Amino acid sequence: MTLQLDPIQEASNVSSDNSGSSGRLSDLLRPEALAFVEELVKRFAPRIEERLAARRETQARFDRGRLPEFLIETSDIRAGNWRVAPLPQDLLDRRVEITGPVDRKMVINALNSGANVFMADFEDANAPTWENVVQGQKNLYDAIRRTIRFTAPETGKSYALNEKTAVLFVRPRGLHLPERHVRYQGKAIPGALFDFGIYFFNNAHALRERGTGPYFYLPKLEGYLEARIWNDVFLFAESALDLPRGTIKATVLIETLPAAFEMDEILYELREHSAGLNCGRWDYIFSFIKKRCNDPNAVLPDRGLVTMDKGFLRAYAKLVIKTCHRRGVHAMGGMAAQIPIKDNPAENEAALARVRADKLREVTDGHDGTWVAHPGLVPIAREVFDANMPGPNQLHVLREDVQVTREDLLAIPTGARTEAGARHNIRVGIQYIESWLRGAGCVPLYHLMEDAATAEISRAQVWQWMHHRAPLEDGTTIDRERFARFVEEEMQRIRGEVGEKRFTNGRFAEARALFEALSTASSFEEFLTLPAYDKL
Repeated sequence: MTLQLDPIQEASNVSSDNSGSSGRLSDLLRPEALAFVEELVKRFAPRIEERLAARRETQARFDRGRLPEFLIETSDIRAGNWRVAPLPQDLLDRRVEITGPVDRKMVINALNSGANVFMADFEDANAPTWENVVQGQKNLYDAIRRTIRFTAPETGKSYALNEKTAVLFVRPRGLHLPERHVRYQGKAIPGALFDFGIYFFNNAHALRERGTGPYFYLPKLEGYLEARIWNDVFLFAESALDLPRGTIKATVLIETLPAAFEMDEILYELREHSAGLNCGRWDYIFSFIKKRCNDPNAVLPDRGLVTMDKGFLRAYAKLVIKTCHRRGVHAMGGMAAQIPIKDNPAENEAALARVRADKLREVTDGHDGTWVAHPGLVPIAREVFDANMPGPNQLHVLREDVQVTREDLLAIPTGARTEAGARHNIRVGIQYIESWLRGAGCVPLYHLMEDAATAEISRAQVWQWMHHRAPLEDGTTIDRERFARFVEEEMQRIRGEVGEKRFTNGRFAEARALFEALSTASSFEEFLTLPAYDKL
């Protein structure tokens, strides 16, 4: 076998998980599992590299002024009357889904949250340290077998699974992210293949024995040819483990601008394995900025004004519903990132009112379910969907009234750009990167649960406003000198908010340097997690 673990990592132990069931990496990374991952890498890593190169070529065309469009060569697929394969029983009702990282306590709390589905996230909510990646795999392994336990060291409180738990989905890393601790022929392998391969090999049969299956969320796809790779991965994996074709089910996050023009095609490629599409709103905003970064006519207002009831977000959400329901599969709504505000009842009620309004829009539009980031929001989301969706889903709501054009998918929402918005982006971006560098990929900031996607929006907006000298509402612009002043002042504010000890012992200087470099670069960096991974 030519697949190799980093020798230091191979010899190390998974840290204690407070359950008495920790073990060496060999528990999960035994030779048979690594051989399965190696075969995935041999078969599919070259195709992934080809698609990543194609992404760069597409971006170059966008940079020259060409805009995304519906593909002529796949018009017959969009016009056809095909449908995806029927869904298994445990995926018919997905009205409330909770997402979060794969740390042990979160896995237990999310599965116990009362949500229909828990999406365990190896991607945007996870800083991919080797410890996090492998311990996360172990946490899911134990959860599937219901042996997972956790005792909080600071309180002594014990956590275990309830009798009834959410259905488990797993989100592997995006195709662009490497796993540097595992190499094939001297090269880091795709993190997506490692995450999928280890999880599937270790758990697919156990999941089936418990009446469920290996279910996945696929992030950041930019088109149907990338979906085709995943479908071929699924077919190979099912055959290798002697599972029926179509056992795997996957929901694709529509969270890139190009993918919004290829929804039918993505479902078609995955039609044996599809569990629908999801409105990944935060990454979609980031992708919209990234794909149109050189377009002075595509500069967005403050992040807080780029909402699902306006412009390109409104158009793509309606198109997701129409497309999915025509093909007989679920259209999932977006994330409510709010966190309950315990020390301010008035602010808390205002935040929860925004959540209710957002979920009411989704269910009345025709979505079959929605996302929340905190267990405290599960009852609210469920209340809204229960009141307006009496059946398990709304696949019968075909939305034939919806007509979405290319121009609709490119429409810029109105709103102001403000100094306060720029400063907020700076504070959120730097604090998130700092936490990520310490190994925490899901971070509560200013009453929102932030992950990599919102940090991407933060640095992307600052870059976009500076690059195009976009006027703020007072008529001024942000140049490098003004940006440097904002950063310095916001760093002092962060110091005051987190405290001197936390600030001094943290990685704020590195986070600041990376945020500044990304925000002032002459060209737009594709993902902040790529340069950040080198510092992790």
